[in-house]
Amino acid sequence: MRLHYFTLVGLLMVFFVSPLWANQPGNLSQQASGASFLTLQDVLKQVEKGHPLLQGSQTQKMVARGKLLTALGKFEPNLVNDWELERLVKDGNTTSVGFNDTFVEMRHPWGMKGFAGFRAGIGDVEVADLGVNTSNQPLLGIVLPLLRGFITNPDHAELQKSSLADKQAELEIQQARQDLYLGAATQYWNWVTAWKLMEVQKKAVEVAEARFTQLTKQAKEGARARFDVIEANQEVQRRREGLIKAQRQVEQEQYKLALFLWEDNDLVLPQDVAAPSFPAVDSAEVLPSIKQEQQRATAVRPEIQLVKLEAEFNHIDLEVAENNFLPNLTADAQPTRKPGEFVLGLGYRFGVQLSFPFLQRGARGDQLQMAGKAQRLKLLQQFRHQQVTMDVVNAQSAITRAQERIQVSKEALQLAHELEKGERTRFKMGATSLLFVNLRERNVLQAAEGWLTAMADYQKAQALYQWAIGGWVNGTS
Repeated sequence: MRLHYFTLVGLLMVFFVSPLWANQPGNLSQQASGASFLTLQDVLKQVEKGHPLLQGSQTQKMVARGKLLTALGKFEPNLVNDWELERLVKDGNTTSVGFNDTFVEMRHPWGMKGFAGFRAGIGDVEVADLGVNTSNQPLLGIVLPLLRGFITNPDHAELQKSSLADKQAELEIQQARQDLYLGAATQYWNWVTAWKLMEVQKKAVEVAEARFTQLTKQAKEGARARFDVIEANQEVQRRREGLIKAQRQVEQEQYKLALFLWEDNDLVLPQDVAAPSFPAVDSAEVLPSIKQEQQRATAVRPEIQLVKLEAEFNHIDLEVAENNFLPNLTADAQPTRKPGEFVLGLGYRFGVQLSFPFLQRGARGDQLQMAGKAQRLKLLQQFRHQQVTMDVVNAQSAITRAQERIQVSKEALQLAHELEKGERTRFKMGATSLLFVNLRERNVLQAAEGWLTAMADYQKAQALYQWAIGGWVNGTS
């Protein structure tokens, strides 16, 4: 009877901590259940497809188009119709004369303004100075900045910056995608780990329950002391408590994972899917040259590109600030807009206006602000560059240490299994107690948890590495 008991317990324990299970956790239970697997690629596709934060960042392109249209609107042609009338006393007679102007007003980004149209006289008017014996005449005018505001001016600067807004929006989308992918990958492997640990606890409970059943039966037959039955029952309750904690951990991790799984503007809980096995780890894997990966990361990471773009914006504003040091010299040639002068024949005026502030406080203030911002952005760019290079170093270090931990934890699991097997043999020979068998089994559980955690940390380190080198800026391939 005792021989059959120990044979059954031994078979259960071999199944529980067999080398096959150690290398491929959860494989047997998944194949038996036939459940579909949720892979990391599935999670990242869901993030790309429906995550509201990523979709929200994509609205920046709409904002960028709006900024460009707003800037272009300042140079949009305007159709103007101006009607003016004055009552004049001439030779003792009161007359009403005036004009109606219809013209198109245009502005060029370089600061030039012009208009062209037609003036129709109202009443008994004529333009004697121009030799046009009629009340109608064409309108042509131009205002040309010669120094300040020529080519470089605030409106032109705004147009230049708005043309870069689409690039800025794309970089912000890339940054949002990178951060969401990293968060999703990290949470996915947390969920997989919790799932595998729950499977380990389930198997532990099954073994403890089977042992308790056998011991209870043997105690009734008088072949086993009541003390061993109590010890076995206590172990069952202990492991059931561990299983409940593991189930709670799975639920908690799946709720967190659901925050990355969106479909039709609603969260999707990964309840009807199983966690796949951890991918095999090649302990001899050689990572690419760290210098090469750092150069790649600094070339594509959106954090650095956004600082460069902000520096371009600031350089445009700095050019406008420096342009404001120039005197305001403006030449214009345009029809007079006073009805009285029009009636007297003063049709056009030509002029040059020069003005400049003595102290240039406004210009110096703007230049000082832009120069200070440029210095800050230069320092920020240096920091971002070093930060990105350290991210790559940190990710490679995480991968290397995770590989080492996997090897150590795997060996620890094998040793714990050998000790547990030996303790069972001793218990079979009556050289030890059930308490020590339980302790050895708990050590196996602890070693299995360490191995699973190391496997998860390796996968999370791989995700961190993809993030560090900018591998997700354009999504998954």
